[in-house]
Amino acid sequence: MSDLISTLQWRYAAKKFNPAKAVPQDKLDRILEAVRLTATSSGLQPFEVIVVSNKDVREKIVPVAWNQAQITDGSHLLVFAAWDNYTADRINMMFDLVNDERGFKNEGWENYRQMILSTYVPRDAEVNYQHAARQAYIGVGTALIAAAEEQVDATPMEGFDPKAVDQILGLDKRGLRSVVIMPLGYRADEGDWLVNLKKVRRSRDNFVTEVK
Repeated sequence: MSDLISTLQWRYAAKKFNPAKAVPQDKLDRILEAVRLTATSSGLQPFEVIVVSNKDVREKIVPVAWNQAQITDGSHLLVFAAWDNYTADRINMMFDLVNDERGFKNEGWENYRQMILSTYVPRDAEVNYQHAARQAYIGVGTALIAAAEEQVDATPMEGFDPKAVDQILGLDKRGLRSVVIMPLGYRADEGDWLVNLKKVRRSRDNFVTEVK
C-alpha cells in the first residue's frame, strides 16, 4: 500500500479532540500553503481561509454549530469562506496578479479575461456564490489530505449556521460567506466512538466507471 493510501486510511473525522495538544505552527503553515496552492476554476481563487485560534471566538461559534465540541477542543478552526459574488474588480484583480507575477501579457489570456468577465459578472449573485463555494470545496479536500500528511486530525463540518458565523467573524462586511468549517487538532485517547471503527467506502467497482 502506498504512503498516500495509508495516510488516507489513517484519517477520519475525529469526534473528540485532545484539548491539551495544539497543532504546531509549522504544520499549520504547511496545511494552509497546500490550500493556497490548490486548484480553482480559471485560477480565480474565489474563497479565503480564516484561521481562528482565539478560543473566545470559537466559543461563540459553538452554539451556532450544533454544539460540536471539536471547535473548542481543537487548537484551530479553519473557516472556508467563498466570495459572495463575482465582480469585475475581483476577476480583474486575479488576472492582473497573474500578469504581474509572470511579467508579461498574453493576448489569449486577455481574451479569456474578457470571456470570463462577460460570462460571470452579469450572472445572478447566488449563482456566482454557489460556483465560488464549489471552488472552496476543492480547498477543503486539499486541506484534509494535507492535514493527514501532517498527522493532524481535521473534521470538516457543514452543520452550522453560516449567517451566524459570518456575523461573528465579520465576513458579511467583507463580501464573504462561510461554506465549511474545519477544526484542527489531535484525536483524544479516549471517548471517540468512531476512532476504532472500520473505514467503510463503496467498492471500487461500485464507485469508479472506466470508459475505454
